[in-house]
Amino acid sequence: MRKIWWFLGMLASMGILMILFWRSSQNSVLSSTKVTNKIALTEKTIRYERRVLKQGEAHIIFVPSQSDFLVTPAVSQNLETLETFARKYQAIATINGGFFDPKNQKTTSNIVLQGKLVANPRENERLANNPDLQSYLNQIFNRTEFRRYACNTALGENSKANSTARYDIAFHNDPLPVGCQLVDALGGGPKLLPDLTLVQEGFVDEAKSRDALGSTQLNARSAVGITRDGTIILVTISQQPKASLSGISLPALADFMKSLGAEKAMNLDGGSSSSLYYNGKTFFGKFDSEGNFVKRPVKSVLLVRKKS
Repeated sequence: MRKIWWFLGMLASMGILMILFWRSSQNSVLSSTKVTNKIALTEKTIRYERRVLKQGEAHIIFVPSQSDFLVTPAVSQNLETLETFARKYQAIATINGGFFDPKNQKTTSNIVLQGKLVANPRENERLANNPDLQSYLNQIFNRTEFRRYACNTALGENSKANSTARYDIAFHNDPLPVGCQLVDALGGGPKLLPDLTLVQEGFVDEAKSRDALGSTQLNARSAVGITRDGTIILVTISQQPKASLSGISLPALADFMKSLGAEKAMNLDGGSSSSLYYNGKTFFGKFDSEGNFVKRPVKSVLLVRKKS
């Protein structure tokens, strides 16, 4: 009888151990699920990175394709700082946008908002009537732009009930994808990826030794890129304080954007305009001879803000 009771006791102990082991396994699975969910949430949030380069510093914003944020252009009648743009539009991040003439404060880049051309370089008389640029105007007016489309996914071309946002980098005269409408566009240039189109966009004319952007020289630069999965990358390259030559060239900027995963990329206005604002802080690209930041207001920006 004692052996029977001893055997039953052993079975009960084993049962308790099995129950404890099962509960431990369940807790382990739940913990893994929570970690996975946390990672998934993290991948949907904006990420800032700073990277030290050989002759400068990179400030980078990643906006995942499935995040709750949109990347859209904004333009001002007068020149404004990135902080002013950010406050006005309640943006978490801004980067300087397209080219403009600092003398008359008019755009030299195309800008489209809500399907309407709101900044037209053809209306800038200092550009359109410049005798030195007449042979390049068709190229200038067709420069690269960062686009946002509304693309219908289910209910036909004329329905907006099931449209999704989609980004692209294309020439101004390029046709729209089938089933998509152009919502916003910010002109810049040249295209950096997949190919550097300096000559095609009228920035460089080797026959006349013309290089409007000093493309092979080191300078402060800004750019926007798109990865294969639709993540938007905003980059400003800052110079080194008191360095006679620092920053990055356009070919090197193209290589850097590619190293970040961009398949398409576009150069933005550079030099003194280069700057990036994120979460209350501005990173400037240009330094003066005394090592102070050059704080230059700009005509247009790209905003990163919450979807409404």
